[in-house]
This record gives sequence, C-alpha cells and structure tokens, in this order.
Amino acid sequence: MRSLLTLFCWLILMVMSQANNISVTNVSLAGQDEVSGTTQIQFDLSWENSWRISVGPANYDAAWVFAKYRVNGGTWRHATLSATGMVAAPGSAIDVEDNVGAFIYRQADGSGDVSWEDLQLRWDYGTDNVDDNAVVDIQVFAIEMVYVPAGEFSLGTPVTGQADLNGEFYTLTSGSPFVLRIPYRVTSENAITVSNSAGNLYYNTEGVTPAGVGDQAGPIPAAFPKGFSAFYSMKYEVTQEQWVAFFNTLTQTQKENLDVTGASGKNSDDEATRNAISWPDAGNATTTLPNVALNYVASVMTLTYLDWAGLRPLTELEYEKSCRGPLNPVSNEFAWGTSNLHNTAYTYTDLGTPDEGISTPGVGTGNANYTITNGTPSGPKRVGIFAASAENNNREETGGSYYGIMELTGNVYERVITVGNPEGRAFTGAHGDGNITPAGNANVAGWPATALGIGFRGGSYANNTPFINVSDRSDAATQINNGNSRLGFRGGRSAQ
Repeated sequence: MRSLLTLFCWLILMVMSQANNISVTNVSLAGQDEVSGTTQIQFDLSWENSWRISVGPANYDAAWVFAKYRVNGGTWRHATLSATGMVAAPGSAIDVEDNVGAFIYRQADGSGDVSWEDLQLRWDYGTDNVDDNAVVDIQVFAIEMVYVPAGEFSLGTPVTGQADLNGEFYTLTSGSPFVLRIPYRVTSENAITVSNSAGNLYYNTEGVTPAGVGDQAGPIPAAFPKGFSAFYSMKYEVTQEQWVAFFNTLTQTQKENLDVTGASGKNSDDEATRNAISWPDAGNATTTLPNVALNYVASVMTLTYLDWAGLRPLTELEYEKSCRGPLNPVSNEFAWGTSNLHNTAYTYTDLGTPDEGISTPGVGTGNANYTITNGTPSGPKRVGIFAASAENNNREETGGSYYGIMELTGNVYERVITVGNPEGRAFTGAHGDGNITPAGNANVAGWPATALGIGFRGGSYANNTPFINVSDRSDAATQINNGNSRLGFRGGRSAQ
C-alpha cells in the first residue's frame, strides 16, 4: 500500500516582527503505521521573545499547535492527535490536550528566541476515518499563548466611600464603626455568593446602565472558571491574518455566515477602520493588514473561531487575573499595574507592515492605544506594537500584564463571559473540539448560544478612562450582536 501523500504542508498563522514571529515550517508526514492507523506530523516551530521563569510570575509562554486535513481536496477537518508518540526537540516539552492540540513550550527556565526542528505529533488518522491510501492535504497552525498559574487574586478596585460608578466588583468589611468596600479575594474555584453583604461578591449599578454591568444575581457556580485554577490566555488579540487563515478552511456556507465584510460586520470589502479583510463572496479571503488586531467580528463568530481552534472564551474574572496576577489592586490601574498613562497621540512608523511601530512611545509611563494616543490612522494597531516600540522593557512601557499578556488595556475590547446574567453564569469552561457545525456555529455544551452571556472588558482605541481601567465593568454584561470597529477578542484554555 502507498503512504499518505502530503500535498499542502505549512501555514504561518501569525507573522510579527520584533514581537513574536511565530512560524511553522517544513511540515511533512512520516512513519505511517497502517496497523495502528497513525502517522507522524513533523514540523519546525519558532518564535521570538519566549520565556520561562520560576520566580515572580512563575510562568511561561507556549505555542498552541493543532492540525487540519482534507482528503482529495474536500472539506477541511480537524486532525485527532494521539496522547502518545510525540517527539520533542532538545529544550522543548510537548503536552497533547484532549487529542485536539498540543502546547509546546520551554522545558527549563530561559528567555529569548526559540527555534525547534523536527518536532512530531502523532496523527490518529484511523480515528478520523481516513483511508490508508488517501491523498491528503494538511495544515499546521500555531498560536502564542501564556500560562497563568493557579493561585489567589483580587477583583475590583480600592474605593474610599464613594458610590461605585462603573460596576466594579467589591465586598464589604464586617464590624463597626465603619463598613468599607474593599476588593474581593478569589481563593478557590468554589461557587461564589453574590450579595451586598460582608465577605460576598457584589457590584453596583449606580451611574451606569444596569443591563451593562449585570443583574447582581448569583451564585456564580463552581463550574464557572473563576481564574483561581491555572489557565492559558492568548498572548495577543486575534489578528486579521489568524481570522483569514481560519476563514479559508471553511465551506462556502460557513463562509457566508462568518463573513466580517458582510452586514453583521463592516459591510464592505474596502478597508474600514484598519480592517482590510476582503472576500469576493467565493474562494479565499485576504487582508493587507495581517498583523493588526481583528475588529468588526460579531460575538457568536468569535465562539466559532475558538471552537475551531480547540480553545474557549475567557471569563471576566480570568481577565482581571490575567492583568494583575496575585498583586493587590491599585486604584484606577491599567493592565500594567499602575495608574500611569501616556496622554499624547502616537506617531507611527512602517504602517501596515510587520514592523509597524511607534516612534514616540511614552517613557516612564504606561502605553496603550486609546482615544487620546490613538493618532492617525485611527483604529486598532499591530498586536505587540508596544513591546516592539518601548524604550525600556518593563510592564508600563510595553503595556504588558503581570504575566506578559499584551494589549489587555485598549486597542480592541476583550470579549469575555460575563457573571452578570444567567446565560454567562451557565458557562462551564468546556473546550472547543476543533469541529463546528455545517452552518458555521460553535457547538460546545455550556457556551452561550447567542451574544447574550458575552460581555466586554478593557476598552478600545476609541475609549478613554474609566472604560480602559482593569476593573471597569461598564459593558461587562452588555449584549452586542453585530461586530463594530472597537470589538475584538482572544481565547484561552484551562490548564490540564
């Protein structure tokens, strides 16, 4: 019998100069075992500015790697990976998760660029009902992720007796003569009682639209991911290149229902607010701004992408953990842990290229793309732009979170699962399995079926304070069905 024949072998999912440059190359199939119905997917993997550290944040970055295949030019499908038989390169480690994908990361502490050759994942093609003699195309995808370790953290912002105007989380102190609002400490994944009483989680609706911050009801069930347990977050917001790579694996029907150039998105194939995706209603989509954060994507479409990639949405509690880690909250803080914020418009260089940068970044203060700094052209910027442009490599100037996650303040809104309505609280943290419905919908049990249950945190290029503050919840439960220029997303995964 002849072996599986690889026709299409590689795809770079994200290209970023000075930020990550993650690249998958030299993909091939080898070592077919017709008795077990398996074959090895071999590839090289590299990216820039990787790290693993045992002190401080005690975390690391990783690549989430998964594969898609098609038989005889048919529909692209998700490849089932074996939990055994992977081959790591020297200095790397591989964890296969749920037979859907694998985390590949540094085996020991270190920092700098990584470049690993001849990595192997075992494809269980027999489980996927692929014939031994089939002619297949295969693509390997890689997404940069950041590991967030388990541990306690706080929700909310210190207040001084004034009414909470933005729906921030808090709890009340007990005793007399004074009862104070203080941040709420998450100490486990146990269910959380929601009430305006000492020791319990609460948030006000004063001065905001109640539907925007939530119904003040509970409990938040034990199954809802609260951020205490370890999880992974995408290092960057989803880019236009990542979306196009996903979109181009879909059927015609799925594409028609997930078209960001359609009526639920920007309603144009022309560039709009830095979204340069074009799709001529058939064939493949393209973009001339591949490294810029994706916008104009509708809420339910983000769920489809995450299911397809084997990831899941993050919750609004995990969002705050991602920003501040275990540190005590700071009043009016941003993702970099202080209230310092650059307040002059940026001047940009190499616009539209992988080297898109800032020639006038703030020095000694926090950098973010928000309404005052946004500059020209208006709209989202290249993911990782502040890390590439900072004069000093620290949290404030790079805009990085406690764990090294980028652009959690500004650029485009983070979509998160809310605790502010029943649809959000029903979320269990189940992962996508790589497969979506023929219509192009996510089909994971426990995920929101509509935009209700999905909220927004972190602000965008078009927002000022307080919307870009870490603890602001003005839109944490707001239902927005269609996409617009301010809304983006990123995904995550529970650590196993």
